[in-house]
Amino acid sequence: MYQGSCLCKKIAIQIDGSIDSIIHCHCSLCRKSSGTAFATNGFINRADFKVVKGQDNLTAFEFKPGRIRHFCSACGSPVFSENLDDISRLRLRLGILDSDITERPISHNFVSSKANWELLNSDLPQYDGFEPSR
Repeated sequence: MYQGSCLCKKIAIQIDGSIDSIIHCHCSLCRKSSGTAFATNGFINRADFKVVKGQDNLTAFEFKPGRIRHFCSACGSPVFSENLDDISRLRLRLGILDSDITERPISHNFVSSKANWELLNSDLPQYDGFEPSR
């Protein structure tokens, strides 16, 4: 089980399953929405996810049709996002987690649009788009 919370602690989440396909995404959209050089994202089963506190503090932004990002209305922390084309899974920004995780990232994605100051000192595979398994 994993637990997480937003920056202001008004929202708390729980995941009763594993985190799959963890990647470091360097696309300009992830950089803008996280305010960092890249975002570390993983997929979880929707059935394993629960908001245990602060459901009323969740707000949403539909970035593209069917692509919805959920975040804390008080502090702005990203909590999860969903793709209505695949309702069985949610995408989680791993920085929301308070628990240590056992799974590890599998790649750096969209490195062709990475921040010019990011050096990528990593042995992980690097792709110009999504990893080939997706």
